Amino acid sequence: MSCLNQNQQPAPGTGINTAERMQPRAPGQVPPTMKNGRAVKDAGIAPEGLYRPDYRVMTPHMRSPEYVQMSTAAAITLGLVEGQMYNCSCTRCLNLLLTYPEGCRANCAYCGLARHREAERNYADRNFIRVDWPAAPMAEVVDRIAADVDNSPFHRMCISMITHPNSDEDTVTVLKTWTDRIDPDAIPISILSNPTTMTREDIVRLKDMGSDIFTVALDAASPAVFDRTRGKGVQSPHSWDTYWDAIHMARDIFGPQKFGAHLIVGMGETEREMMEVIQRLVDLGGHSHMFCFYPEKGSLMDHLPATPRDQWRRVQLARYLVDYCGVRVEHMTFGDDGRITDFGLPASELAAIVDAGIAFRTSGCPGKFAEDISACDRPYGDSPPSDIASYPFELRPADLRRVRHQLDMERPGETYVPGEELDLD
Repeated sequence: MSCLNQNQQPAPGTGINTAERMQPRAPGQVPPTMKNGRAVKDAGIAPEGLYRPDYRVMTPHMRSPEYVQMSTAAAITLGLVEGQMYNCSCTRCLNLLLTYPEGCRANCAYCGLARHREAERNYADRNFIRVDWPAAPMAEVVDRIAADVDNSPFHRMCISMITHPNSDEDTVTVLKTWTDRIDPDAIPISILSNPTTMTREDIVRLKDMGSDIFTVALDAASPAVFDRTRGKGVQSPHSWDTYWDAIHMARDIFGPQKFGAHLIVGMGETEREMMEVIQRLVDLGGHSHMFCFYPEKGSLMDHLPATPRDQWRRVQLARYLVDYCGVRVEHMTFGDDGRITDFGLPASELAAIVDAGIAFRTSGCPGKFAEDISACDRPYGDSPPSDIASYPFELRPADLRRVRHQLDMERPGETYVPGEELDLD
């Protein structure tokens, strides 16, 4: 038995995360002394190279475009911090996150970066999609990549914007700092945008400067879930219509297959609602990039259950069929509660797609292996390694048995022993 198995967390269970179940807490009041990064700005500590998040010490005054944060996986791959990732030698996407003492001014209920967390933790110390995000000078990041672009492990770089008054202009500066030294054809660039502050001219500018793919973190699959988790329901500035306007502009400016939207499964939408949004994106010419809801520590939804694995697997498989196999939502059937009951393919064809395993890997902008294999593999961004939701590696036979078990699609005579995949290590 591996150490992962010994420390296994409770499984999310089966069923559906219903709207009635998935209600965020209301955000609390933030003391004036903690608002807008005041503590960091008052302390005025100058950064010195790499900063590893540590809420026990005062955070240095770091600000984009000079400084950027990156995922722990990216920092390990870049050689900035030491560490290992379960069954992964590296990540293929260098995610760069803009950073300011004031932090993100939005208040999304599921997000570790949300504004309400000012009350407990400075911005650069907040966990986000389950991990810390170290900060480093942008110049050092570029120096390390530019030193040997041909042998870089990264297949893609992504600039992640946040809701901040300087975010639009600083994204341009970060992008220019990169393209001045690194050919965008060698390492393609994605933009994870902030539609709330952006104009059409901003999107055109990013395309003209060499960006390859433009994505929108729509996250919610219906106007009601959107408003409850990232709109007026949690005192946040985003709107469903503004986000869809950005998706339409991205379609016009970046073109087919060069835009997409992030979606989070299990925040109270039905499976039918999620699949209808995915079909809408495909009909526009784009792709969906999917996350499994995980109760991020410190967020307004950290008391809620992770997405049941059977719900997640059904939507994960159905999304792959619509995005890459020509199946349409109209070919599928749904139960009265919106649950997928038929995927719209003959059983033999469906079994072959399940057995290939690609449908269950992390989805996102493509890398250099194949169009349906994401560079943005986000190792364990939506689950612990002991209960993987999105696989950042090629599934092994034991992983496939687990997935078939979760889908209730086991082969005749096949038995999955819970945790057997963890005993491979």
